[in-house]
Amino acid sequence: MIQTKVKTTIKEPKITLVGAGPGDPDLISLKAVKALQTADVVLYDALVNQALLNHAPANATKVYVGKRSGDHSYSQDAVNKLIIDYALNYGHVVRLKGGDSFVFGRGYEELAFADSYSIKAEVIPGISSSIAVPALQGIPVTHRGLSESFWVVTGTTADGQISNDLYQAAKSKATVIVLMGIKKLAEIAAIFEAEGKGRLPVAVIQNGSMENEKLVVGTVATIAEAAADKKIDSPALIVFGEVVGLHANFQPIRAFYELAERE
Repeated sequence: MIQTKVKTTIKEPKITLVGAGPGDPDLISLKAVKALQTADVVLYDALVNQALLNHAPANATKVYVGKRSGDHSYSQDAVNKLIIDYALNYGHVVRLKGGDSFVFGRGYEELAFADSYSIKAEVIPGISSSIAVPALQGIPVTHRGLSESFWVVTGTTADGQISNDLYQAAKSKATVIVLMGIKKLAEIAAIFEAEGKGRLPVAVIQNGSMENEKLVVGTVATIAEAAADKKIDSPALIVFGEVVGLHANFQPIRAFYELAERE
């Protein structure tokens, strides 16, 4: 009996960290789409629009490894190990993360883990919600005469505490964009109020760039109550700064303060 050997092709392991943008599936780069089209496995997060998975081949393995506030089904260590395991066994792994992988996305941790296994890795940046979401509402993070710089700060640290950087940011004249801070909005606003900025314009934007986007504007003194009235919840970002005063929805608030001052 003649035996024939079946030749199997082992794909070279490869990892691509892809930023998916703020939510609108059209806000992803062409290079990112090309990476998805060659994926053998896609590991995607909670904030990724699942319409983007349609760019991957139909036979590609799609694995949800998302983490939301209060729900941490997959630890970062578990995700790191999954990325390596899939790369070694399947080939090209696309790690698809909301926004940009290197802006509070822990992308470098995954990159370093891949390097420890000598696996080829590539980074494809994404549009960060910290800049894009305010922009889509017509709020610039910098504007001549109002803001010369901006801070992007996490609202809470890994242990659930308010970031110390917020205390420094509140002292500056810069625009301050707070990610992952909606649950502590009142406490964060109090930090700015303690700096004498009770009338500083503030915007809170939920589901930025999506059809179900919600926006509320107010001042440091009123924003927590305004956001609660509109039932704003995560995912949302907060923008503190005079640039928020450029938004049309802030004009009645400005007029109210101007009238009060004249009286």
